[in-house]
Amino acid sequence: MTRTTSAIEQASGSEVERLRDQHESIILNQILQRLSKKDVPEQERVQYYMRHKWRLNHKPNSLRNSLKAIELFLTFYTSLGKCRLEEIVRDDLEAFVENEQDRGTKITSARTRLMYLLGFLRFLIEEDVIAETLLRRKIRLKLPDLLPRAMNPGDVQKLLSVIGHIRDRALILVLLRTGMRIGELLALKVNDLDIRERKIHLFEGEKNSLGRVVYLSDDALFALRRWLSKRDHKKGALFYGRGRDRLVYSSARHLFVKYLKKAGLENRGYTVHSLRHTFASELLNAGMRLECLQQLLGHHNIEMTRRYARLTDKTREEEYFRAMAIIEQGGIHGQG
Repeated sequence: MTRTTSAIEQASGSEVERLRDQHESIILNQILQRLSKKDVPEQERVQYYMRHKWRLNHKPNSLRNSLKAIELFLTFYTSLGKCRLEEIVRDDLEAFVENEQDRGTKITSARTRLMYLLGFLRFLIEEDVIAETLLRRKIRLKLPDLLPRAMNPGDVQKLLSVIGHIRDRALILVLLRTGMRIGELLALKVNDLDIRERKIHLFEGEKNSLGRVVYLSDDALFALRRWLSKRDHKKGALFYGRGRDRLVYSSARHLFVKYLKKAGLENRGYTVHSLRHTFASELLNAGMRLECLQQLLGHHNIEMTRRYARLTDKTREEEYFRAMAIIEQGGIHGQG
């Protein structure tokens, strides 16, 4: 119990209100001091918003939770290559929600963070910083028991068959064959590659700050080598866009959707994250142990990896018919 809290309990009437205001003012200053130490863009606007919430008598926990949600979003936002709030588009919000859920954030936590983030964005709309159209449609969260949407093999082949652009083919194949998160891929530098050993070093994971290694299949390696021979060697990022030092999420998502439409797959419900889910389900179908897949995906908790086990329909099908063949041939002798 703090000295200020103890004093509040011993006082009464107007004195209580004065001490409570003083206590909450101290908490606000602590929150703003913490914010000043963070490397997030638009700090002045965030500080102004936090003071606005305090003037509206929002409780200290509300201030802390709001700041946490805004920090997470702005950190993710800068990873997209953006720093000005005026540049926010709906794709950025949906990408943030997808990223939070892909990191394993519980549905209740993701919903709460989105609620606080939307409060900040509505404030920016009132301040004429961003357009009202940004929040015109509701942003939906996937339920935790919803199966990841993996692509079936035929659709994978259709998708790959329409990608002729050297950079785009390398990008899609690396995602599909390594299981990397899109944010991890877009943050890669050329020095992170080990072409000789067919490895990519991820020195810090998006979720748990632990590094890991992913490996390159033959087709991904071939596509990557073609891109390396054509790319601008002055660029530090492995994948970059026109006029940018690195490709941002919205651009990567746009090109993925473009190729889905070209392949006639736009109504299948696939997202960029489907490539990661496809990687996981195909490896499990091929017999990879769950513990190995966990390391490749960078999951801190194996329960996150276990979701993909429910996708292995082909494995279950083969096991069923193998067992049933034994039964039908009289290989099982038991009493009914």
